[in-house]
Amino acid sequence: MSEFSANIPAALQWRGETDGYLEILDQTLLPVRAEQICCRDVPTVVEAIKLLRVRGAPAIGIAGAYGMVLAAAEARRQHLPAAAAVAHVKDRAGELATARPTAVNLRWAVDRLLQMVGSAGSPPDPDQLAESLLAEARLVHAEDRDLCTAIGRHGAALIPAGDILTHCNTGSLATGGDGTALGVIVTAWNQGRRFQVFADETRPLLQGARLTAWELVQRQIPVTVLVDGAAAHLLKTGRVGCCVVGADRITANGDTANKIGTYGLAVAARAHGVPFFVAAPSSSFDLTLATGEAIPIEERAATEVLAPLGVPAAPAGAEAFNPAFDVTPAELITAIVTERGIIRDVGPATVAAVLGG
Repeated sequence: MSEFSANIPAALQWRGETDGYLEILDQTLLPVRAEQICCRDVPTVVEAIKLLRVRGAPAIGIAGAYGMVLAAAEARRQHLPAAAAVAHVKDRAGELATARPTAVNLRWAVDRLLQMVGSAGSPPDPDQLAESLLAEARLVHAEDRDLCTAIGRHGAALIPAGDILTHCNTGSLATGGDGTALGVIVTAWNQGRRFQVFADETRPLLQGARLTAWELVQRQIPVTVLVDGAAAHLLKTGRVGCCVVGADRITANGDTANKIGTYGLAVAARAHGVPFFVAAPSSSFDLTLATGEAIPIEERAATEVLAPLGVPAAPAGAEAFNPAFDVTPAELITAIVTERGIIRDVGPATVAAVLGG
């Protein structure tokens, strides 16, 4: 994949052919420096996902897809016969799909490539398997770029006048294209709309301050960073025309899991009459789950709260509560923007109507 506009490097790129490697931009180092990680095996990809070197639901889905290619490459380097190669790829698929539990895109992408492994009546030749997996992974990547464009187009037509408040990071760093929620903002700006973007810091790892603000500065879109606790006060001022956020998993009724703090933002937006929009691809929907109560919520290490970014912020002996995500009920969501169209009056019927479920 090529780099995107405004000097923003792609979150991840495949280099070479079936004997190539996955190049990941290490987002834990931004905005101080931009360094790439070369992933030549599955454990390196799994580690990058778990440590948030690559993050964002669509991006980790793409990483999982390319991880399957690396699994096939591992089998070839070990000179495994066809049946053993397939077994190896399937084992690695399990490791990739469970690297992070909440974002459904990861398992969706891995399962998509896994279907190719199991579709043949007899075990495929390892070389042919590697070629077919790489072609499909590249397709997953290209499709995400295109659906980001469609989400941006639909969402830009939806958002009202006024400034925009967003949470976490949903741009080029989190996807294969210009982004989901941030893609909506970028598209509106490129169409000539003018506004200020307010970016929640997004505690404890500051994806809003470190990543979203960095992307917007690169694009020369005005951005103001605020602590998460200031969002309700900002909404009360009447300056914000709408909130636009992304999603890691959306259930059949429209309940939406996203970065921790999203639920509180939605509650505050409802209290102050501010529209609250979710932007996400169809791959972020898990229609096997009826409601958000069934979404697994990842809990991360206490050190992220007690010593964020390595800086001690609490006394020794203190404990931490560190869920990575929360669930926003469908009734608090004004609309969900997908590449297939806009879901209004969010509920089971409207979700099914737009997604074809």
